[in-house]
Amino acid sequence: MPAPTPRPPKWRQIADEIAKRIEDGDYGPGDRLPSVQALVAEGKGATATVHRAYQALEAEGLIRTTQGSGTTVLGTGDVPPSVLTGAARLERLRRTGRPLAPRETYVNSRSVLRSCSDPEIANLLGIDLYDEIVLRSRTFVQDNKPTVLALNMIHMRALGPLPELLSEGPMPKFRHDLYAERTGKTISAGPERSTARLASSNELSEFGIDVPLDVPVPVLVLRTLYSDEDGPLEVWEDILRPGMWHGGHS
Repeated sequence: MPAPTPRPPKWRQIADEIAKRIEDGDYGPGDRLPSVQALVAEGKGATATVHRAYQALEAEGLIRTTQGSGTTVLGTGDVPPSVLTGAARLERLRRTGRPLAPRETYVNSRSVLRSCSDPEIANLLGIDLYDEIVLRSRTFVQDNKPTVLALNMIHMRALGPLPELLSEGPMPKFRHDLYAERTGKTISAGPERSTARLASSNELSEFGIDVPLDVPVPVLVLRTLYSDEDGPLEVWEDILRPGMWHGGHS
């Protein structure tokens, strides 16, 4: 019998409640949401808890908080305040069942077995260098412009309960939830780490950027490690299009 689904943390419950009111039309595009202090006064939660709920909704592209103007609901034609990356995508997918934002699609979806030649990834997953991993990748495109190259580097032990990992098609449910249902083990996310480095020629090709080989092009890489009770399970990397950083588009 599958283990019961764990209750989400308080900040997620608050975010889900507000998101549902947006989806139901209680809050429409341009409407101002209650301030953090107002929700705290209503007994929704502590200041840090409510603030984190608003941060999650902003990362998911549902709202925008502006200094001096408060927090407002975004419409489908509004540009999200930041690039939507791995953790926010997963939360939105789990909440709404929709993996993509308005006007967004993805291309070049791949799922293969690959020898892990990156010492840092091998160390994070707790495997030996050149051990096999499952590598899943796709490029997200918004308004016909490639924005994020997403890479999932997954420990081989996940293949047992999730043989669908090697299929390039969509799964019936988000893979972390399927894994929890089939194993009784919950996958949790570590902190998101960011670093800047130079883009590889393959990455520039994915983004459709044509520059001479000797021209350095910086990219921002966001990385999150997911683990269960048995240890590291997946490294998710989002490589942002050159010129795209937290806080806006170029």
